[in-house]
Amino acid sequence: MSMLMRSVVMSLAIAFVVMLVIFITVFMAFPLPDVSYLWEQHLFSLPFIVVVPALSLVIGGFFGLFQGITARRQLKQVEEGLREIENGRPIYLPVVSEGTEVDALWKRMKNVQRHAAEQARASQKLANEKAEDQEKVIQEMISRERHRLARELHDSVSQQLFAASMLMSAINESKDPDAPENRQLNLVEQMIHQSQLEMRALLLHLRPAALKGKSLQEGIKELLDELTQKVPIDIHEKIEDMRLDKGVEDHLFRILQESVSNTLRHAKATSLEILLIEREGLIILRVSDNGVGFALDENKAGSYGLQNMQERALEIGGTLKVVSLPDKGTRLEVKVPVISMEEDQND
Repeated sequence: MSMLMRSVVMSLAIAFVVMLVIFITVFMAFPLPDVSYLWEQHLFSLPFIVVVPALSLVIGGFFGLFQGITARRQLKQVEEGLREIENGRPIYLPVVSEGTEVDALWKRMKNVQRHAAEQARASQKLANEKAEDQEKVIQEMISRERHRLARELHDSVSQQLFAASMLMSAINESKDPDAPENRQLNLVEQMIHQSQLEMRALLLHLRPAALKGKSLQEGIKELLDELTQKVPIDIHEKIEDMRLDKGVEDHLFRILQESVSNTLRHAKATSLEILLIEREGLIILRVSDNGVGFALDENKAGSYGLQNMQERALEIGGTLKVVSLPDKGTRLEVKVPVISMEEDQND
């Protein structure tokens, strides 16, 4: 039955009940000798027997109209709720009578939305897992390729640069230092020496060492010891003992490696300072050099290395700040809030 037919039937039923109640009340209160007496009595200049049905129809029509408006409003709410479900937005149950058809319909709509949300959540989880698996595979492939390139560069180009450096040193020692051509040979030796430094920095960048069970402090000291042996640069360090989560240690170590690699490849620095301290609930990692520096508004500020370090700092809830001026050196500082696993579990 349509809503219009239901409203008409409801109006007629209410009108009939009202008319019946009025007639019974009149007959009980004022017994009539004859039914024809109802035609003789007038109300509003009309026979009483005509006024009562008309009044009943008006009352019934009023209730029917009220019921139709209410039903229309409820259907409009249902339509809006379905539109919200279609658009993926949450719906909220309106105030309706408990146990009515509309209440049951709203509850079914809520269940449909809950099932759709669960399916969407499951789909997103599967998509995230798939993306993570693909990312792991890609990272493994990149890591293997970087190690292969580093190994080939070390076995070929690096060895050749070392041989060329030794040969130039021998030539320069056998030549007269005041000879004009010896200046050019010294320049060639310096160029080879600089190429060796850049090659060592490139190898460090392509094949970064992992912590492998060591603490961050142990990894930093081992890295600095290796640099001291291979690179002629003055290194100053201040490393405090502290306990950090493994994820934080790994990201800070990778940031340090990237920063040192950039210093060796681009800064032409003679001094490097490494600082790792904990102050006022913050882990502070600072890398400073006295190199050539660069202007932050140039393309280098958006280079892959800085972007990668910025992303690593954000992943552990930290911030990264780089201060650099041409011919004034560069300072990189990472600040990470101290949030231990024990505090996280208590929360």
